[in-house]
Amino acid sequence: MLTGLKFLVRKATSLLAPPKAQTYPIIIPRSDHSLSRQDLSPNAVKVLYRLNKAGYDAFLVGGCVRDHLIGIEPKDFDVVTNATPEEVHAIFSNSRLIGRRFKLVHVTFGREIIEVSTFRANSAQDDDDSTPNTSLKGKDSARSAHGIVLRDNVYGNIEEDAERRDFTFNALYYNVQDFSIHDYCGGLKDIENKQIRIIGDARQRYQEDPVRMLRAIRFAGKLGFELEAETAAPIKEMAHLLDHIPPARLFEEVLKLLGSGNGIDTFHLLRQYGLFRYLFPDTDALLQSGWKRNDIDPEAFILQGLQNTDDRIQSGKTTAPYFLYAVLLWPSVALRHEEFQAQGMPATPALHQAANMVLDNQVASTAIPRRFSTPMREIWDMQYRLPKRYGKRAFLLLEHPRFRAGFDFLLIRELSGTNLDGLGDWWEKFQHGTENQQRDLIKSIDSFSKDKEGPKKRRPRRRKKSNSNSNTTSTTTHSETFDE
Repeated sequence: MLTGLKFLVRKATSLLAPPKAQTYPIIIPRSDHSLSRQDLSPNAVKVLYRLNKAGYDAFLVGGCVRDHLIGIEPKDFDVVTNATPEEVHAIFSNSRLIGRRFKLVHVTFGREIIEVSTFRANSAQDDDDSTPNTSLKGKDSARSAHGIVLRDNVYGNIEEDAERRDFTFNALYYNVQDFSIHDYCGGLKDIENKQIRIIGDARQRYQEDPVRMLRAIRFAGKLGFELEAETAAPIKEMAHLLDHIPPARLFEEVLKLLGSGNGIDTFHLLRQYGLFRYLFPDTDALLQSGWKRNDIDPEAFILQGLQNTDDRIQSGKTTAPYFLYAVLLWPSVALRHEEFQAQGMPATPALHQAANMVLDNQVASTAIPRRFSTPMREIWDMQYRLPKRYGKRAFLLLEHPRFRAGFDFLLIRELSGTNLDGLGDWWEKFQHGTENQQRDLIKSIDSFSKDKEGPKKRRPRRRKKSNSNSNTTSTTTHSETFDE
C-alpha cells in the first residue's frame, strides 16, 4: 500500500528534508504508520515478546517491514536482537544454531521458521586496531584474498547493524514494545522515491559480498524500483567477482532471481548489467552469438519459459527449480545436440552427450543438485519421445512420471515459435480423451508416424554355419525390431 506510505511521509514531515541534512534514526510512532501486529506472523511476535521478557532488545527487520509499506504481503519475518546466537538458542527449545559464515538461529513453529540474528558491526572495524569498538561482543571475521567476507560474526549495536545492512529500505526496524518503526538510513524516503540505494560506498560493499549486486537486481525486478546512480555505477565493472562466489550459493540466488514471479524483468536486468554471463555462461554466449535454428529461437524460448513461470507464481501455483533450469539450458543442449549429430552420432546418444556437456559446464557456475539434474535430463529426453506416439507408446508415455513436465516444456517450445505439427494439441486431447478417443487419436497418426520415423529396422538374416557332420546346410531367419 504505497498510498499508506505517502500518508506516513506527510505526517513525518522531517522525512522531506534532504538526506544529508536528515538526522537518523527517524522514529515513526504507531499513530503515524499503518503496520499493525495483525499484519505480522503470530510466531514472529511470540519470538519478539519472549526475547523482551528475557531482558533483550528485539526488532523485526528488513523485508517484512519494507514489503508491508510497499503493499506486498511479506513471506518471511526476520528478527534481530542484542542476544548472541547461543543466548537465543538457550531461550527457545524449538530452535537450532545454523551457519558458519553468519551464525543464525532458526526458531521453528511447524512449517514456519523465524530467523533470528544478532546485531552485527562492520567487520572492517574489527580489522583496524587503531579504532577499537567497545560495543563489539565478538571478533570472528575473515576475508578472502579478493576482499570477500568469508565469515562475519562481529557483534555490535542496532546503529552498527543498520549501517552493515545492504540497502536503505532493509534498515527499517519494527519495535514491538511501542509499535514504532525505526529508520536508520533513509529507507522510507527511498521507498517513497521508488529507488534502490546501497548503504555506504557501493564498490566497498560489492567487494565485501558480490551477491549484493544480484540482490540489487532482484529488488529492481521484484519492486519495479530504479537503481540509484551510485548504486548501479560499479556493477558492470565488478560483475566478475561473482566468479569467486561458491556455485552452491549462486544456485540458490538464481532461484530467487528468476523463480519469484518477476523472471522476465529480472532476466533483462541481469543481461543489462552484465551479470547473466556469470550465472549461465554457455547460455549467455549463445544469446550473444545470435545463433538460431528453424525449430528454436533461444531468446524467444527462454522468455516464454520465464513468462509461464511468472504466470504460475503470480496465480499462486508452485514451480519446480529443475524446470526453470531446464528452460535456461535447453538452447545450449539443442546446439550441442546438433553438433554431435553432425559428427555422425545417433540422435539419442547425441542428446545424452549434449546434456552431459552442458551440465558439466554449468555446475562450474551454479551447482545443480542431482535431485534436479536428473529430472532436467528426463524433460529434455521427453522432447524426442513425445513425437513417437504410435502403438502402445502414447499410453506408456502418459504414465511416465515426468510426462506433465515434458508436456509443459513442449508447449513452451510451440508458444515460442517452434512448429511441431500440432503435437501439443494432440497430447492435450489425448490426456483428456476417453479410451476410445485415445485409440482414434493413435490411429489418426499411426501410419503418418511410421512413415515419418522410417520403417522398423530388422536384424539381417544370419546363415548358420554348416554342420560338419551333415551334407545339408540349415538356415534360420531371426528378426528383431528395435527403436532408434
